[in-house]
Amino acid sequence: MAFAVWLAGGRALRWQTGRREVDLEMVHGVVIGGGDDIEPTLYGGELQLDVRLDPARDALEQRVLRGAFERNLPILGICRGAQMLNVVLGGSLHGDAYAVHPSRRYRTVLPRKKVDVLDGTLLSHTARAPCLRVNALHSQAVDRLGEGLRVAGRDDGGMVQAVERLSDPFALGVQWHPEYLVYRRAHRRLFRALVAAARARRDAICQLDAAEAEAAIPPFLER
Repeated sequence: MAFAVWLAGGRALRWQTGRREVDLEMVHGVVIGGGDDIEPTLYGGELQLDVRLDPARDALEQRVLRGAFERNLPILGICRGAQMLNVVLGGSLHGDAYAVHPSRRYRTVLPRKKVDVLDGTLLSHTARAPCLRVNALHSQAVDRLGEGLRVAGRDDGGMVQAVERLSDPFALGVQWHPEYLVYRRAHRRLFRALVAAARARRDAICQLDAAEAEAAIPPFLER
């Protein structure tokens, strides 16, 4: 993940449960990456057998996302991160996505699955492609959409593969792992768009701080 962010011109700062304290004032954007399944009680789902859960990480990512919304930080959710974006906004998940879409079962880091990108979406504008070849390493998937989210992409079986929230400067969740596909331009563009949005936010804050500092200069010091 850090390499994909670096390729896009950014620098990653990693947070993990029980380690470095989360400080959203230190960053200009957020990536929520892949990992274990999300605790079903968070979205009213049923516990699945033979899955790994990480309640501490669930709590950390919920806190980070809510803080990011409050600060208008750009957000990129990847696989579990897209699902968590949906859950934090009140949506639900299919605990076993392939029980709902049994003919679409994939588990590969290679771009074998086809995703149709919806016209007029942030994903369409960012990836600049009507369809994408993606990988698949997930067991859960978005079911009911969270508040303010819309679908930006589906696979050819109808499973949701991307969601976005237009009330934010940049809030996109993708079901696949673009960090493993940075050798393809469309997937690199997701990280470039995130870094560009983060840089724009940083520059806007710097300009605002400079304007406030100038306004605070006492009149007798002005020339």
